[in-house]
Amino acid sequence: MPDETLPVRNPRTGLFDYEISVTSADTVSQCTQSLREAQPEWLALGAEGRAKCLDRFADALMNEIDSLAEALAIDTGRRTFARFEAFKSVELIQMWAERVTSILDQLAGSGQSGQVPAVHYQHRLIPYEVVAVISPWNVPLLLAMIDSIAALSAGCAVLLKPSEVTPRFIVPLQRALDTVPELAAVLRVVTGGADTGSAMIDQVDAVCFTGSVTTGRKVGQQAAACFIPAFLELGGKDPAIILPDADLPFAARAVIRSAVGMTGQACQSLERVYCHESVVGDFTEALLSQLRALSLTCTDQGVGDIAPLIFEPQVETIQSQVDEALKKGAVCLMGGEAVRAGGTWYPPTVLTGVTQDMRIMQEETFGPVIPIASFSSVEEAIALANDSIFGLSAAVFSADHGAAIAVAERLQVGAVSINDASLTGVVNDVEKNSFGFSGMGGSRMGSAGLTRFLRKRALLIQTGEPAAIQRFSDQSQEELA
Repeated sequence: MPDETLPVRNPRTGLFDYEISVTSADTVSQCTQSLREAQPEWLALGAEGRAKCLDRFADALMNEIDSLAEALAIDTGRRTFARFEAFKSVELIQMWAERVTSILDQLAGSGQSGQVPAVHYQHRLIPYEVVAVISPWNVPLLLAMIDSIAALSAGCAVLLKPSEVTPRFIVPLQRALDTVPELAAVLRVVTGGADTGSAMIDQVDAVCFTGSVTTGRKVGQQAAACFIPAFLELGGKDPAIILPDADLPFAARAVIRSAVGMTGQACQSLERVYCHESVVGDFTEALLSQLRALSLTCTDQGVGDIAPLIFEPQVETIQSQVDEALKKGAVCLMGGEAVRAGGTWYPPTVLTGVTQDMRIMQEETFGPVIPIASFSSVEEAIALANDSIFGLSAAVFSADHGAAIAVAERLQVGAVSINDASLTGVVNDVEKNSFGFSGMGGSRMGSAGLTRFLRKRALLIQTGEPAAIQRFSDQSQEELA
């Protein structure tokens, strides 16, 4: 029986012009067993040995950079960002290769118990043997690497399943991987949809998932049933707060890059704007003025600013939220309807007159929509920003850094960009956590991006006399009394 396949859509043309095979549960099991057999040798290389392999992998990816960028451009409809993503992925690998030795050296240690001075200890760092990485469609290569490379650096083997929506980069990735046999033995790529991902969770020792809350909940429940940790990076509804002294054209530029760049298809994209009532009109006009200069890439992928939506079902989500807001009284100042030209483009959309009860203010949109609400006091702004089940990140704009920080410290999110937006998309070396429904588990950024894949084994060495059973006997206590 031939392998089952899944069709892959080109977001620019709307045509299904590619396909991938579906990795069966049996094959997943075989891959996992192969990884388990190879992982001890990978661990035995030590941090420096693994770092050298990662450096060779980065060099091999550089040799494939044009092919990677082209594959990403086809799958995402974004040519310029595709090239940025390819280079950023190489940079990420080089970062871990450079840092892994020092991080592990800091963790490994020995000492003396403060409670029982005669007991000395030594720590051993034990990685999870096989880690499953299930990555999303919006930034396919980078978000596949962000968890995989950190786990490999820690000494784990990795079973990676990229999204079936944007899988074309796998071919050049595999060519690069094959040039580093030591790494190829412990990084296996499988393809398929939800069934393949589910089969992976049943076979591994830890799982990393990036995607929607709905699917993340299922992953977390299955991982819990298997008694394995789940590191979940889920959705967001990131707010921006514009204080009255903010540089409004500057703030508008940052909001646009975050909310409209990548067509709003990034978890850290701004999806709500709260602007002080004294400047909301001026801010909105600055926003509209800058947005009017942007164009869609409908006619030529090399010309324009706004790429097509990658995942066609997302169109319905965006449009239904916009339509519901308009029915409830919101006003559309720009955009508001999809443009179909083979693929589907959604123009930058600005809504005013929005209220907190609208879906556009509560549910993840994942599209280039900017709803703007006003506030009269800082307390109100903080309350509105915190009125969400999500807690990924946020932004605060003010000429007074102290005032901005005072607001940022009260926001229930894992990261706050001050006088910018979505800085976590480019700053990978600063640790942060997800709050609320935006995720759970250790940070994928900073040193914790690696250390979350390690367990500590303690060797406890008694240097004195071991206690006798009589120490805890009732008779002994009576005699002591």
